[in-house]
Amino acid sequence: MIDRPDAVAYVTAMITPAQIRAARALIGWKQSDLASASGVSEISIKNIERGATDPRGSTLASIQSAFAEAGVVFLDPGDVRDGGHGVRLR
Repeated sequence: MIDRPDAVAYVTAMITPAQIRAARALIGWKQSDLASASGVSEISIKNIERGATDPRGSTLASIQSAFAEAGVVFLDPGDVRDGGHGVRLR
């Protein structure tokens, strides 16, 4: 194993369909609003939210980025800030 002091170690957890639905509700967005803000098609968002598709990491990253711009923070399971898996506003 190569020791790289300049390497950044981090883990990015995938957001869940439930977190996406909760985040939309938290800021009052419809699926069409999320589609517009993220650049992901509305039908893809519908399919992701109902668990009908396994989205690419880049798709989830676009969705998460749009929510981050709107002030939404996604909490990972085991996150001690607010008790774990969920969403909150910054």
